[in-house]
Parts: sequence; structure tokens; C-alpha cells
Amino acid sequence: MSGYAQHDDFGHLEGASGYSLDLDDTSSLHSSVLSSAQATPGPSTPGDAADALTVNFDDLSLSGYGAGGAGGAGAGLDGQDADAAAANVANLYEEDFDGMLDDLNREELPPHACSYCGIHNPACVVRCLICNKWFCNARGSTSGSHIVNHLVRAKHKEVTLHAESPLGETTPECYSCGAKNVFILGFIPAKSDTVVVLLCRQPCAAMQSSKDIVWDTTQWSPLIEDRSFLSWLVKVPSEQEQLRAKQITFHQINRLEELWRDNANATLEDLEKPGVDDEPQPILLRYEDAYQYQNIFGPLVKIEADYDKRLKESQTQDGLVVRWDMGLNQKRIAWFNLPKLESGEVRLAVGDELRLRYNGELHKPWEGVGHVIKVPNNVSDEIALELKRSDHVPIDCTHNFSADFVWKSTSFDRMQQAMRTFAVDEQSVSGYIYHKLMGHDADPPQVLRAQMPKRVSAPNLPDLNHSQIYAVKSVLQKPLSLIQGPPGTGKTVTSASIVYHLSKMNPGQVLVAAPSNVAVDQLTEKIHQTGLKVVRVTAKSREALESSVSFLTLHAQVANSDTHPELSKLIQLKQEQGELSSSDERKFKALTRMVEKEILTNADVICATCVGCGDPRLKNLKFRTVLIDEATQATEPECMIPLTFGVKQLVMVGDHSQLGPTIMNKKAARAGLNQSLFERLILLGNRPIRLQVQYRMHPCLSEFPSNMFYEGTLQNGVTAPERLRKNVDFPWPQPTTPMYFHQNLGQEEISSSGTSFLNRTEASNVEKIVTRFFKAGVMPSQIGIITPYEGQRSYLVSYMQMNGSLKKELYKEIEVASVDAFQGREKDYVIMSCVRSNEHQGIGFLNDPRRLNVALTRAKYGLVILGNPKVLSKHALWHYLLTHYKEKKCLVEGPLNNLQPSMIQFSKPRRPYDRNASMNRFQHDARDMLNGTPNGMGDGRSSNGLPSRFDSSYYRTHDAISSVPSDAQSVRSQATYSSGLPNFGQAGSAYLSSMKRGGGPSSTFSQDFLSAADSASVRGDDASSIVNGLGGVPGSGMSSAASSVGFSQADRLSLADSASEYKSQAGWTNDDDARTTYTLSNVTDY
Repeated sequence: MSGYAQHDDFGHLEGASGYSLDLDDTSSLHSSVLSSAQATPGPSTPGDAADALTVNFDDLSLSGYGAGGAGGAGAGLDGQDADAAAANVANLYEEDFDGMLDDLNREELPPHACSYCGIHNPACVVRCLICNKWFCNARGSTSGSHIVNHLVRAKHKEVTLHAESPLGETTPECYSCGAKNVFILGFIPAKSDTVVVLLCRQPCAAMQSSKDIVWDTTQWSPLIEDRSFLSWLVKVPSEQEQLRAKQITFHQINRLEELWRDNANATLEDLEKPGVDDEPQPILLRYEDAYQYQNIFGPLVKIEADYDKRLKESQTQDGLVVRWDMGLNQKRIAWFNLPKLESGEVRLAVGDELRLRYNGELHKPWEGVGHVIKVPNNVSDEIALELKRSDHVPIDCTHNFSADFVWKSTSFDRMQQAMRTFAVDEQSVSGYIYHKLMGHDADPPQVLRAQMPKRVSAPNLPDLNHSQIYAVKSVLQKPLSLIQGPPGTGKTVTSASIVYHLSKMNPGQVLVAAPSNVAVDQLTEKIHQTGLKVVRVTAKSREALESSVSFLTLHAQVANSDTHPELSKLIQLKQEQGELSSSDERKFKALTRMVEKEILTNADVICATCVGCGDPRLKNLKFRTVLIDEATQATEPECMIPLTFGVKQLVMVGDHSQLGPTIMNKKAARAGLNQSLFERLILLGNRPIRLQVQYRMHPCLSEFPSNMFYEGTLQNGVTAPERLRKNVDFPWPQPTTPMYFHQNLGQEEISSSGTSFLNRTEASNVEKIVTRFFKAGVMPSQIGIITPYEGQRSYLVSYMQMNGSLKKELYKEIEVASVDAFQGREKDYVIMSCVRSNEHQGIGFLNDPRRLNVALTRAKYGLVILGNPKVLSKHALWHYLLTHYKEKKCLVEGPLNNLQPSMIQFSKPRRPYDRNASMNRFQHDARDMLNGTPNGMGDGRSSNGLPSRFDSSYYRTHDAISSVPSDAQSVRSQATYSSGLPNFGQAGSAYLSSMKRGGGPSSTFSQDFLSAADSASVRGDDASSIVNGLGGVPGSGMSSAASSVGFSQADRLSLADSASEYKSQAGWTNDDDARTTYTLSNVTDY
């Protein structure tokens, strides 16, 4: 397509090939065929009419042709005969339809038939220019058209129309720059009203004018809408055509796309071959022994490793432009852009290894490996790669470079080794912790002999509040402890205080671990403040990076050690010369190992990431006490690495109401690799201690999260006046309530990657809000913009810098990031852009309660949410949030300088929240998941041994039981919330019943729970089977997960939304968003 096409009155479009169509008549593509059919003299007998129908079955319009043939003007039939003919046609159609379908399935399809369903109407299909396969614009049983489904899943972006289509064999491209990415293309009617122009969204459509034509850029609309090509460009097949096509499901499409990666000629029939879609064995709740544990988790780790390897090795990027620099350490640094990162499929982190190659003619072929020292941010999209070797680098060349990932199996190897050690080495963990991890019956632990400190607060750290003191004292007396730290409750200070006392009370060293470097660094810093000797062990690839705890790192302490003057001389010599002689190098390594061992042996606390705990330098050390921070963000095998050093006392800190581990491979995620050990221990009946005083948010900001996610137990450690800045002139609808929901009705669009979304209306309003904050004196570093979608993040960054009315540098300094990136962090003011706004597609992982919880709890002084209430309110969780904002008079619309209360009527949630139904459903699910086998292994099978109707692809244990009260105070949950949250049973003192296994008193369940358990709708022998399924042991005193008072409002919502009900509640026509939500796979946002 040449980029524009002539049209008259915006109703008629004429393509470069001379074909024309009426934009306001979606049937016009077939008009000529239908007209010719109706002009043909009709058959003289009803039988002929039937024959005409049968013979012309695959014409463009079955019903139109049949009607024209049987009763067209001058057809030779009177009205009665025509009626009889029509009736006969209908009967034959009904009787022979199955037979005709069989015949059609056997017929030879033309080369341009849709590779999914076989539809081959030239006006309805396009060819993918990357793989040369044809796809149609029909949705079938999925939420998007087949061509869009393919483009998204295959990461392809260019298409061409069929030669016999109304617009001819043309390729849609931008008239101004020639871009062919269909996800960024849209059309604009020229002001002269004589042409329709195709332009890309950015930068061409964002410019006021281009070339020699002036366009009204405000009318730019994307070519893809609601996951389907606009019908004037690619016709939507008729119902009859779709009815007679092959029926393909969402899962078949996914599997077929996976097969095509290895075999481009694979077909639907290949999906039925044995072994094509084998699912790995899912995780269990309990394990017979460590060998069974390893046999289940080992394959899952391998699946994830293989997927990660294949993914990264496929990300080769050619045609890179490189600029060269020299670092302070005299190492060469290459700066370049890596466009493939935009898709979000591969995450690039500081410390990752990349291989850079030169393929040009100005220098002999060269390749070098280096570590990433800088990743893209708001200021620059460039990557900085520090090369390991600086010799023979083609610094005079800037073009013709390529880059690819150097995949390393280190983290996966360490997980596998930890599980092997756990299985074969009886000394790897204490007997009590071993049985707890396996889910075995265990005698109540003896209270550890620990003399309680007179002062619980640690030196140089803030004084602890009542719940923090309770947590510290409790942990010091138990061999296994779980601490739940809701947002802003001081998890890091509490953890540092615990480590301080454990170090002072117990011989030996304390091992502190966390899944991320950021979390480890924060905790290392706090522990150091207490006066303990701390060593931070980092990966070799991160030794050159500066951080707040660089001086505490092992390599820094080795370099600064004055116990071995010879080592100091060798270090200085190496820095000056770049390398040492072979003899000096051997001496240097031997001395380094010696000093490292001395430093580690003399340390009180050693801190490392979970994977870093597998560092060979720690191999021969033993740690009696281990603390894992942010434990809910680590996978089980990841947690096993720090646990296999002879641990006798284990403390895990996290929050299962916030985001969990990220698993890239869907099969591994479905099998349960995305469930943390923290969550499984809760399901086994281990009750977490909850911190209850939050010091971050203005009280009005903490109210909803407290009631929705933490049963109303969060107390405010800060007052409203302390979190209200009177000098910041911002138009809050309620001056004493610094929050509001800004109604935005602009439609979502697919981003340039094809795998994410953006919303231009919300982006425009975000810029206005940011500018207003700037004018009120708020600094860029105090503002955070959260959006769940990478497409919106990228668009916001560029939009604010291009359209912001203040200095561009101000907008560059604002952090715009995903919900995941903001977990564990805070900003003074947070703006959240929801993005999703559509009629049929749902809201994706916005419906994940844990994601919403994180987004709502980052702000200290003020929160602004932008979204479409009409769309969001279809989902029960958001319905409650919007109702809350409306009651507070904080749901508004209009320009920022004149915000008015929104009068919009909320949509009724598609799945109304039914207290009794959800309780029944939860009991049913719990039995399937937790008590499926006679020994309570919980393998997702029902009591009769058959697969549960809720398989692992939908069931998420952390959604079913995501919050367990920690003490009696939790029982005072605000069960009846002002905005209509449902009430669940009466809380009773029985909640505090004994945790003693095998004969302890059982918890008292609500009457609703017990009556529902006795109902016929619950499979199983009796109600106790459900209780035992939750507790895992007959007669166990299940005083946590099983008790109805143990569920927060969010959990009750997620119960209604759980498993396959999630799909129908959201109104999804396929599992696109169910997959995104439940696998938490951040491969794509789509």
C-alpha cells in the first residue's frame, strides 16, 4: 500500500491498485459477487435451488446467494414455490451439514487459506511477510483475529494483502517514513477530505505536518482495533464462512505456534502426536522424601532453564551502531541500543553478559564479551557494555555490529545442586526443618533456649513497635518462623533487628539471603548500622558496580586488607599493568583465596542473593541460622540454595499478598514453579506473624489496602497531617484526602511490539498531572509513574519529553516503571495509568489482586489513578475500589483545573460476588488441590483419582489462601466494609486454638463454612475431609488457612475469581489474560 488512497466523502477508498470499497458499508467487499449472483436467473425447481446452494457453498455469502437463487426477480418461481424451495433448502442444509463439513475438511485448500482455520476468501486474508503464512481476520473462539493472534505470538509485524483483495497485493506502510509495523500504523483523513493516509503512531503521526500534505493528526486511528484489523482494510469473514471453517482453540494456537518455531510445516494434526504437549508433573503440597521433592522440582528447573537459554540465544540483534568509551578502570565500554528489549520478552539486568561482534569491512572480524553496566532508562535507551578484554577492539568502527546474549546456567545449576545436596546429605538441614519442608507430621517444636534481650530494638536502628517486638521475640524462640510484612511496615528494620539478636545469641555466623541484589543491599546496609561485621558476597560480574554497600563487599574488603602486604602490591601492579605474569597471577589467586577465607570466617553476618549463596567461596562454611528476605519472590528451588548449609533455625520474611516469583516458561508455571516456599508452608498450616503498623502512606491511602488485602489489621504509624503537604498546590478533589481516580475513556491500542498496550488519552493526562506537580514545587525524584504495560511505559517516556510544557530534563528524571519494578519501593507521589479500555478484551493482569495491592501502596503523600471506570468496574475487585473512591468523593472527570464528580454508572461485575457460592467453590478447590490423594499429597486430583476440573493451569494457591491472620487482633477484621464488601462468618476466639498436630482442638469454622461443607455440592466423604485437606493432617488444629476468619476481603474476591471462574468472570472469550494472570509470565503483556 502506497501509504495513502483516494476517497470521496470519507466513504469510498481507492487503493493504489485501482480497487475501491465503501468504508461505511462493511459488506461492500462482496457487493459485486452478490449482485452477479442475484442477477442470474433462478432455478426452476426447488431441487435446483438446493443444488445451487450446495454447489456454491464456498461462495462469499452463502445465505445471500441462496436467497437470490431461489427467489430473485424473474427467477421463474411464484411466491409459494419460492417458500417451498427455501424450506427445502433449510432442511437439506440442516440434515447434510455434518456431511458437508466432512467433505470440506477433505478438500484441498488453496495456498492462501488461513493457516489456523482454512478460510480462504481473498478479501479476508493477509500474508505474514516474515513467515509467508496466510491468516484471516476471523476471531473464531479467541478474543483476537487469527492474523493478530499469529503476529503477537510469533513476534511478527508486517503483512501484505491478497492480490485479489479490493486493495490488491499491497503492503501497509507509513506514507512518511515507510515503517511497515502494523502495530504502529494508523490512518488519518487529510483535511482536504480527498485521501486517507497511513502514518505510524510515532514519530510521524505525532508531528503536526510531514512532507507536503497537512493532516489532522488528532483523528489518527490504529489499523488494529479490538485485536482485529479494521474491516475496510481486511474483511471479517461471514458467519457462514466461519461456521464451515476449522475450529481452533486458543490452546491449539499456542501449541501450533510453538511447533512452528522448530517445524514451519507443522499442522494441527501434529498436535495430536504423542509427546507434543506433555505436561510436567505438578508440584505437591507434601513430599514423601527429598528424593521425590528433587524428582518433581528438578525437571521444572530444567524446563525453565532450557526455555531461558532458547529465548536469550534467539535474541541476536544485527545492524547495531556502537560508540566507544573508556572506563575509569581502563576498560573499553561499548554504548548501543538493543531494540528487541522493547518487546519485554527478555529482561536485561546489570551484570548480564553480552557478546559483541563486528562484521564490517573496515576491520578484521572481531568479537568480545562483556558485562552490562548500564541498562535503558528514561534518560537514555542505550546499553553500556564493559568488555573483559580491551585489546584489538575496533574502536574506529561504529557500524555493522551485532550483539547476542551469553547464556549462563549458573543459577539453574546451583538450584539443582542444592536439591541434590538436600536429598543425599542428612546434615544439610536439621531433622525438624527437613520434616517441615516435606510437610510431614512433626512434634510441636521445643521452645528454643533463648534468653530474651532486655532491649529488643537493635543499636542505631529505629525503635520497634508492638508487632515488630512480638515478631522478634517469637522468631528467637522458634526453629522455623514466617513473617508477613505488608507495605511500609518496616520489614527491613525488623529483619535487621532479628539478625542482630540471632548473631549475639548464637555461636557461628548468620546467613542472610534474598532473591534480588537490591533487597540484599538494603538489608546489608541496615545490619551494618547495628555494628555487626558484615560481608556482602557478590557475583564476579557485579564487582565493578558501585552501590551503597560497595565497601562491605568481599572483593572490596580483600582489596583493602592490610594483613598481607604482598597481596596489596600485586593488586596495585595489576591495576597499573592490566595483567600479571603467570607466576604472579598464581600467587595473586592463592593469596586472594586465603584473605577471602579469613574475612568470611571472621564475619558475623554474610549476605548474598539466594543464587549467590551457591558461590564456591561459601562451599565449606556452615550456617546454623538463615534469614531469607523477600522470600515470596523466590521460587522453592531458589530458596533451597541458602538452606543446605546445615540450617537449624530458619526465618522467612515476605508478603504473599504482593507479587510472587516470575517464571518465564508457561509449562513450568502451570506445574507450580511460580509458587514460593513461603506460600506452601502457609498452606501446610504454618501461621505467619504479621507486622501491623505501616509508616509509609497517608491514612486515606492505607484504608482500602488494609481492608481489602489485610483484613483491616493495618494500623497507621503516621498521622494525616504528617502526610499532607500544604505547600504543594495541587487540585485534590478533597483537600484533606490526597487521592483521586481520574476517569479516562480513551481506547487502548496495541503497542509497537505487538505484545503490550498503550493508551494515548491517559498518557496525555499523565503529562498534565506531572506538569502540575512540577509547578507546585514537587521534584521529579519524588514522583513515580506506575503502569502495568511496557507499551505504555515506553510511550509515556517519549510523550512527556515531546509534549511536556516545561524543560525536557525534568520529565527525563521521572521514574516510569512497571508494578513489578516498584515492589519494595516508595515515592512521595504516585500516578497510576491503568491503560486497559476496551469492549471485549478484559483487563488482563490488572485483575490480579496482588498486582493491584503493590500499585496502591507505593505512595506516601498522594495517589492519582487514571482509568476507564466503565471497563474496570466489570471486575469485582476494581468495582470495590471504584466504589470506595466514589464514596470518598474522589472519583472525578474533566480537565485538571476543573475536576468534577464523575456521574458514570458502573458496570455490574460479570460474576457477581456470591458469598455462599464462593465458599463452596473454595472448599471444592481446596479438596482437589490439597487433599487429592489418600496421603494428602495434593497433586491436583480429586478424591476419585481423576484430574480435578480446576487443573494447575488455573489454580493459584496464593490466590486461594493469600492472607492468614497472625494473632487475635487479626480477628477483628472489618468484614463488612463501607463500600459493600461481603461479610464472612463471625470471628471467634477459637481462632487461637492450639496448633498442636494429631489431636489438638480444631478451629471453629463459621456456620456458613460448615453448612457448605456438608452440602451435596462438595465432593468427598464428609466435611472433615475438606478441613483435613486444608490442614493436611486428620485432627490437626488448623487455626490458620482453613479458618474462614483467615481470609482477607481480597482473598474472598479471588475465591470468586479463582480457577476457570476467573475466565468467565472477566468475560474472556479465550485464555489470553488468564494465562497472563496466572502464570505471571512476563514474557509478554498481551
